[in-house]
Amino acid sequence: MPNIQLSHVCKRYDQGAQFAVKALDLTIAAGEFMCLLGPSGCGKSTTLRMIAGLEHASSGEIRLGERIVDSVQAGRFIAAEKRNLGLVFQSYALWPHLTVAQNIEFGLKLRKIPRAEHEQILLSVMTTLGIAVYRDRYPSQLSGGQQQRVALARTLAVNPQILLLDEPLSNLDARLRLEMRTELKRIHQQYGTTMLFVTHDQWEAMALATRIAVMKDGELQQVGTPHEIYARPANRFVAEFVGTPPINIIELAQHSLVTELLFPYLRSLGGDMAQIAAVGIRPERIQVGPGNSANEPRPLQLKARLESVLPTGGSWILEVSVAGQRLLLNTQNVPAYREGDLLNLTIAADDLHLFDSHGERRELPVSGETIQTLAHNPFRYQE
Repeated sequence: MPNIQLSHVCKRYDQGAQFAVKALDLTIAAGEFMCLLGPSGCGKSTTLRMIAGLEHASSGEIRLGERIVDSVQAGRFIAAEKRNLGLVFQSYALWPHLTVAQNIEFGLKLRKIPRAEHEQILLSVMTTLGIAVYRDRYPSQLSGGQQQRVALARTLAVNPQILLLDEPLSNLDARLRLEMRTELKRIHQQYGTTMLFVTHDQWEAMALATRIAVMKDGELQQVGTPHEIYARPANRFVAEFVGTPPINIIELAQHSLVTELLFPYLRSLGGDMAQIAAVGIRPERIQVGPGNSANEPRPLQLKARLESVLPTGGSWILEVSVAGQRLLLNTQNVPAYREGDLLNLTIAADDLHLFDSHGERRELPVSGETIQTLAHNPFRYQE
């Protein structure tokens, strides 16, 4: 399977207009499942359409394997139908007057695949996607999930080297989305196709991708594994975009008792306070009670007042107040607290995400010597 390489790719629709995609450098490895993640209008679908050959890049170069398929400088553009890739849209785009079998073999006919091979390929992809029993039905007789499987089967039937998916699950309900995510994972493992999936759903990206590329305003913000994107966000935008409940952000410029505590605490760990403008804390990384390890840098300990408990089914969100600063906690345990109770919170130093005034990530230079010196000396705030 080929890789996909975008080198300094830009796209704008009118001269002088803002870039829809700006100076994008991205490599998708052969056989990789990459997700383009970002809010509406960030340029992710435009990027996919340029790779597909549905849009011309304004500048830069796009390669599929060793082939240059789009380069203004080289004066080269290969049409979409000659790129040997499959494209699945948000709308299923099935022919309403054709049966399931006829829809799936439509691409085989266009590629002039011998008729003798049609039935073999047809049975193979329909069996893989569990839609063989629907072969004589029309799209109007299928559910949304079944139609989505037919659209995938039609694409897989022509055995594309690259599969591009533009928010194909957004029209499905929650249960069908979960089923199709599992299906896409299985298809990727079975076929080993290079896959690029566009979505604004962070959990969809986290569940499916081997790597995620986060975009904002046409620019790439971070590329990494789902764990890297979540645990070590490159900037404040990535930190706030990924995660439910959202990350807690404490603005250090807004002086309060909490910031008065954070300043000396971070400085004691080696933080350059002139470079730190905000602190982020994931809700699930705030513990109620003491910390678990004495071999880490001293934890931050806070006394908080419980404001509300929000059940979400399998977990609970706690809203607490620390000296007027509202924080969200996420726990898998049934809370044995009532509104108004005082809670002892513990936050490990490694769970603090630091950002400068430009929103870029900053790291704490905590050394082993600092850990040994401070491990048994927790920093406390009592309300």
